[in-house]
Amino acid sequence: MDRRPVTRPNSFIFTLYGDMVHRVAGDGALWIGGLIRLMAAFGVSSQAVRQAVSRMTRQGWLIARREGNRAFYMVTARGRRRIEELSPRIYGPVIEWDGRWRLLSYAVGEAQRQGRERLRKELAALGWAQLSSSTWISPLDALAAAREAAETTVALGATDLFEAEYRGPHSDRELLERCWNVDSIAAAYREFVSRYRPRFDLEIAHSDLGDEGAFVERLWLVHDYRKFAYLDPGLPSELLPAHWPGTAAAALFREYYAALERKSQRYFHLCSRLTNGAEHKSVEASRPCPNA
Repeated sequence: MDRRPVTRPNSFIFTLYGDMVHRVAGDGALWIGGLIRLMAAFGVSSQAVRQAVSRMTRQGWLIARREGNRAFYMVTARGRRRIEELSPRIYGPVIEWDGRWRLLSYAVGEAQRQGRERLRKELAALGWAQLSSSTWISPLDALAAAREAAETTVALGATDLFEAEYRGPHSDRELLERCWNVDSIAAAYREFVSRYRPRFDLEIAHSDLGDEGAFVERLWLVHDYRKFAYLDPGLPSELLPAHWPGTAAAALFREYYAALERKSQRYFHLCSRLTNGAEHKSVEASRPCPNA
């Protein structure tokens, strides 16, 4: 079982919500006590969980509701949109490139410098890359998400959105290599495969992980793999080098995720005790969570 320390609890909690909590039937709300139990499996203290949740609420990623003396947290509309933007790049099949580039150009002065920096961070989170100091580019059909990022950070009127084909003087591949560090991305994919391939092989051969171990492994797997959504927005395969390691990493992720799913889901439901925002009443859920 992976015993790495969680250095950024808020980011890790967002991974948990995006991968598991958001998919719970009903409103996808998680009782703070259940969240504390789940994060205890990673060595995160209850105080650190409460601080992270408070920070995420202030930042607009989570929203609270109360039932009696209990606080439940669910992702906001903004959080759901981010999860829905990231999920196809994490779990979905590879989409063939249509040969067109999407561009966003902005004219934002120093008076709006903070908004401009937020826009840059949002575009980077969506997998866009800088073509020039004020122009960003993506191979994905991601103009709607970029438009929303502009609306929430700077005035939409300060931006221009384009969809176009590249007509030189260089090739599409050279354009891609100018905007994305292909060698660095490839090295990150190889590191991911090197980390998880032996563990996947061991689990397939012996199924040694218990429910808690499978839960911990699944969340680390997703947390590590979702970083590629920021590094690699789905770079067109025809513009990448032969034997691209991202292909092997994607296959490994999906196979290992499937191998961990049943046991990890069982542990999640045991510790969160959620059904439509209420506690499970089943016999299984009435057993104490190992980390309670």
